[in-house]
Amino acid sequence: MSEYVWPDLGGSRDRAEAAQVWSETLRALPVGTPVAAEVIGRQPFGVFLRFEDHPDAIGLAEITAMPNCGCLELPDLGVRVTGVVIWHAEHNFQVKVRLDAWTRHLDDWSEQVNALGQNILGTVTRPTPFGVFVRISDCVEGLIPAADLPEPDTDAREGFREGQRVSVRLVEMDLIQRRVRLALSEEGS
Repeated sequence: MSEYVWPDLGGSRDRAEAAQVWSETLRALPVGTPVAAEVIGRQPFGVFLRFEDHPDAIGLAEITAMPNCGCLELPDLGVRVTGVVIWHAEHNFQVKVRLDAWTRHLDDWSEQVNALGQNILGTVTRPTPFGVFVRISDCVEGLIPAADLPEPDTDAREGFREGQRVSVRLVEMDLIQRRVRLALSEEGS
């Protein structure tokens, strides 16, 4: 068996059938709903899920809902998992899920919530045209948007390099979407 496989949807499930049950799926699985599911497919970007109580709905737990700390292990086919609904992707009729097994680093996130508004020393991981990504702990990385940089009209890659230590202020955290907004602190880099 290949490490990665697409889900076997029984050969009969097509887009029209998925669209037909989509309204019921949205009613039954709103954002924030705890779910139990079986892994029915694995790809480098995440795992596909079949929900125990809603077998017509297809779930997807993407690695983007996992901290970027290099400790991700995708669950195997057939494994029962639990999690919470975080989004609905109407274009492909999928329910996005954050798996509980991938939240073992949630404590690291919770510690950072206590630091909101404070200055933290971080390490630049990726300067991009739209902002600078900075790691503030083992499993938490945030973005300083280009608009918040001292010279917002210049390419954010200018003036920052990978591995550079910078002092940042923790502005905002979204625990559901795993997003962190940072700003350069008054102390700068």
